[in-house]
Amino acid sequence: MKLKRTIKNDILAALFAALTAVLAQIQLPIGPVPFNLALFGMFLAGMLLTPAWAAASAVLYMLLGLVGIPVFAGFQGGPAVLLGNTGGYLVGYLFVALATSVAQHRSGRLPVVAAGMALGIAICYAFGTAWYMALSGASLSVALSWCVLPFLLPDACKGALAYAVGQMLAVRLRAAGLAESPTARP
Repeated sequence: MKLKRTIKNDILAALFAALTAVLAQIQLPIGPVPFNLALFGMFLAGMLLTPAWAAASAVLYMLLGLVGIPVFAGFQGGPAVLLGNTGGYLVGYLFVALATSVAQHRSGRLPVVAAGMALGIAICYAFGTAWYMALSGASLSVALSWCVLPFLLPDACKGALAYAVGQMLAVRLRAAGLAESPTARP
């Protein structure tokens, strides 16, 4: 995975990190893991950026939070949040953006992109749940019931919406010269 450094790519990665930060604030605190729209931002980054830049956007989002900028849900930031009970889900955003982008740029077709999104979210759930269990001492059944099961349907809806919005935006960004054409078009 290679980063082709250009001002355009830097700005787009920063824009998606900022979008994710804004979307993280739209939340419903339903338990130890808040329901928010940050994942939609990572899905969208994956739809519109190359794999390396989608990953860079996720890393930038985490770094902003790590240094204390309140970009995480509930206007939180700092190492305590990223390294806390739910930090594994935040780290998992990297896999969501990366898997979505790889699928989008290899095929762009709905079944392939949906599979990429599902793989990314499965890795995010697995990583986040293991992290949550290790730090909180919760059992697997408790962690799944609090941190995964309530999010399955909403996260699938975020992915579907990101696919639709991403396809529309990709056409416009390509026309404006701000996005590269994927190797295969839907």
